[in-house]
Amino acid sequence: MVKKEVFGWILTEQKNIELRRGGTRQGDKAVFQRGRNILRGIIVKKEECSKADVLRQNNYKNIIPSANNLEDAITYLKGLYRTVEGRPTTLLKPSHRLFKSNQKESRQTP
Repeated sequence: MVKKEVFGWILTEQKNIELRRGGTRQGDKAVFQRGRNILRGIIVKKEECSKADVLRQNNYKNIIPSANNLEDAITYLKGLYRTVEGRPTTLLKPSHRLFKSNQKESRQTP
């Protein structure tokens, strides 16, 4: 589940770089869920690095659109992750083409 604010950024394409905790996983699909609302997209680029390495002066607005400066973006991420150091982070760059669904998919059994 993503925060309402973050879901809105993704929906309006203000946010086009997503950070995920942990190492890179297989697959090329990104799923963002807020309640019953789901967005799906294709990941066009993946990188594995620390959050501190990802946040730069030239891209912080693509990660945290409400940030007024790099320091604001770091503070926002610290609120989510408690730190920007340490554990590897997967940087996902979803395509601008997101697919919206208003319901969770039901799994069908054979």
